[in-house]
Amino acid sequence: MSPDPVDATPSPPVIIREAQPGDASALESLYRELVRDPHLCVSEDHLADIAQSSCSFLLVAECEQKVCGTAHLNLCADAMYRQQPFGVVENVVIAATHRGMGIGRLLMAQVEALALKHDCTKLMLLSNRARTEAHAFFRRCGFNDETKQGFVKYRREFS
Repeated sequence: MSPDPVDATPSPPVIIREAQPGDASALESLYRELVRDPHLCVSEDHLADIAQSSCSFLLVAECEQKVCGTAHLNLCADAMYRQQPFGVVENVVIAATHRGMGIGRLLMAQVEALALKHDCTKLMLLSNRARTEAHAFFRRCGFNDETKQGFVKYRREFS
């Protein structure tokens, strides 16, 4: 029986760090594995802004000095629980060539560590309905899809 990817130890070693402007091209390539959108554009200037933000954490996984995965955590103000924010996790992508190596688990562990550090009440994420392997991964990471339902309205649908 092969090990569960959530429990796998990455080999070679993986570094999880915050994205920097020089990661723009690598991130754009990863995002293109996630979505087919001709308007997709990752700019170095915007990555610099995100790196300076106190409520947005764009993480990258680096393997052999190449970006091979990413996850983005945004902290959102919440009026319900004093000053505790909630976290929204977006754009979790591991390069197809690096899936099943435990890299996603490391990224999600760092997301959780940041959420704890910032006293988040919960983490939420959305995933394309067709990405069933990703859904199984998120469940193994402890995310529950039985208590809430997500809804999305894209800009092209705004009134």
